[in-house]
Amino acid sequence: MQSGISASQDLRDAFKTLQTTPSQRGLLAGITNESLVPVSTVPSTSPSFLDDLANLTSLLSPTSAAYILLRRDANPNSSSSSSSSFVAITFVPDAAPVRTKTLFASTRLTLLRDLGVEHFPETLFATTLEELTREGWLRHEAHLGLAAPLTEEERSLVGVKEEEEREGSGGTGVRRGHVSSGVSFPIKEEAVGALRGLGEGGGEGGLVQLKIDVASETIDLVSTSSATPHSLASAISSSEPRYSFYRYSETSSESGSDQPVVFIYTCPSESKIKERMLYASSRASIIAIAASEAGIEVSKKLEATNPDEITAQTLHDEFNPKSEQKSGFARPKRPGRR
Repeated sequence: MQSGISASQDLRDAFKTLQTTPSQRGLLAGITNESLVPVSTVPSTSPSFLDDLANLTSLLSPTSAAYILLRRDANPNSSSSSSSSFVAITFVPDAAPVRTKTLFASTRLTLLRDLGVEHFPETLFATTLEELTREGWLRHEAHLGLAAPLTEEERSLVGVKEEEEREGSGGTGVRRGHVSSGVSFPIKEEAVGALRGLGEGGGEGGLVQLKIDVASETIDLVSTSSATPHSLASAISSSEPRYSFYRYSETSSESGSDQPVVFIYTCPSESKIKERMLYASSRASIIAIAASEAGIEVSKKLEATNPDEITAQTLHDEFNPKSEQKSGFARPKRPGRR
């Protein structure tokens, strides 16, 4: 599993109940304490799937992510509830926090596996409440055609999973990082070279920025440069996601590391859905590639929506904690907040 998260027994039981309860149209699920849990049920007040979509309005928020499992209309020639199939909707509004976006995107496949992929011939990734209305769903079906069970985004994600399992480098000048979890894309040789340079010393304030080329599905080098803790934010793109490796020199003697390397993942809110999903799923493999190919040991991992959240004070506090030691991906506070 990509995130260590799995479906709770409560969610499994709730889904079984949904399969045999005509008065329920669907089930909302969320993530709590690293577990997939049921949140609420969607009542069925009409025989029509489209009409029952109206019941979602009071259960969803334009700022909160949710998994929505909806029972499609049963086969009219069968009285058995088992003739129904389900659609799994990953609802991740643009206004949701970036950590929530990445967590829901990277865990959606786990949800399907744990509940049984055979129950979900249809999946959808939605970002607005309007997409989940009767009118929005009709536009969705018109766009796909009756024979197409997946959206364009979902078909792309199938390709990502196939790429993850495919062996070999896939081209000249490209290396693949072999990682057991997450999505691992081929990495360009020039990107590996830049990481090696940083790993071998790279000078104070050395900064290497990488990106995912969505079209070619490779990890590319954006730039190598120098930056001070105060100029770091302005050196990172505020309009596109980035993986940044930064050699931080302003550490205290108690930090235990001389010029440690910080890994920074930034994903602006205006980033495309597919970009957010690919970057979230690939960040662990990028760190592994840096370690195996360039000998870089990442001392700290930071995650932010916008680069301006990565301030000199943020970096200082990471290496000079006042009380408790932070671990994992720490989302920095926005400038001006305490």
